[in-house]
Amino acid sequence: MSIRLGIIGSGGIGQVHAQAASDAGHAAKVLCDLDADRAAEAAKPWRAEAMTDVDAMLARDDLDAIVVALPNCLHAPMACRALAAGKNVLLEKPMAMSVSECEDVISARDAAARLLQVGFVCRFAATVQAARRFIEAGRLGRIYHVRAAMYRRRGIPGLGRWFTTREQSGGGVMIDLGPHLVDLALHLVDRPEVVSANAVATSIFGSPVYEYRFTNMWAGPPNPEGTFDVEDGASVMLRCADGLTVSLEMAWASHLPDGTLPDGVTLFGEKGAMHFDIWGDHLVIGTEMDGELVDVKHTIPEGEGWGTAFRRQHENFAANCSSGTAPAATAEHGRSVQAVLEAMYASVAAGTTVTVGEAVGA
Repeated sequence: MSIRLGIIGSGGIGQVHAQAASDAGHAAKVLCDLDADRAAEAAKPWRAEAMTDVDAMLARDDLDAIVVALPNCLHAPMACRALAAGKNVLLEKPMAMSVSECEDVISARDAAARLLQVGFVCRFAATVQAARRFIEAGRLGRIYHVRAAMYRRRGIPGLGRWFTTREQSGGGVMIDLGPHLVDLALHLVDRPEVVSANAVATSIFGSPVYEYRFTNMWAGPPNPEGTFDVEDGASVMLRCADGLTVSLEMAWASHLPDGTLPDGVTLFGEKGAMHFDIWGDHLVIGTEMDGELVDVKHTIPEGEGWGTAFRRQHENFAANCSSGTAPAATAEHGRSVQAVLEAMYASVAAGTTVTVGEAVGA
């Protein structure tokens, strides 16, 4: 399916979306950014038009859909503007800065009768899709615990810029990597109601700034004079209404050599357990067969690994825009993830377990 696409924001993630849209067969027609030079440079590979006026872009009748690829504080406001302009929207995660903002986006979607898809791109990783097939086939039986983790050795994004400024980002690693981990855990187990969160967080690596020369960091070089008022590491325990527990571990920086602790998702079930690296090329399942312990390694076909996740996301988005079908990652899912994130931050502030709002069950 092909759609006429515009991208708002031509930074790193905007360029990723431009590549993915091209791979999916509907190259972006327009890239919009307040920085005219950056917009022009980002538009070149796709022979797209560069613009700096968002209102003029949204007023065009030759665009079917918009990707919002901006700092977190602009996600909800820009999504509402694009929806009001009659555009379908692929909105980068996190959906918003608060559950209240999520409600504003849902209201705007309903009023416009347009489609809104949240950018939970990890769902489209080949490992995740294979894991879903094994789970749906009953290979693990009833799943009672999920562990999800993302560790980086030195990986604070845009240190000293909007990523590490709470007013613009809403937080640090918990609102950056957290949406992926929370959504994945819930997605794999059919989205049970999360009833409580207990979280602890640390802020260690923003001052003094670690040696940037040892890492290639997302979102540009650090600004040592900039703001760093967010967390860079967190551990979380979620409890669900059906008895499921979910543990989350995340770190922007840790000093640990890559691979020392396994990234990815581990699911523990009555019949078997499974582990996979979201970015990897295989899944490992431990189970029992005919009274013997059996280890199964399921390999992802070559060329179908993590690098295709953004392409699949855009294929799904374009197909839904063309057919009017509800997206895989709905605004309601975005709101439920946001409610969990809010509870996590409230738990850190209170130093105790916090009840998650009713929005999580939506």
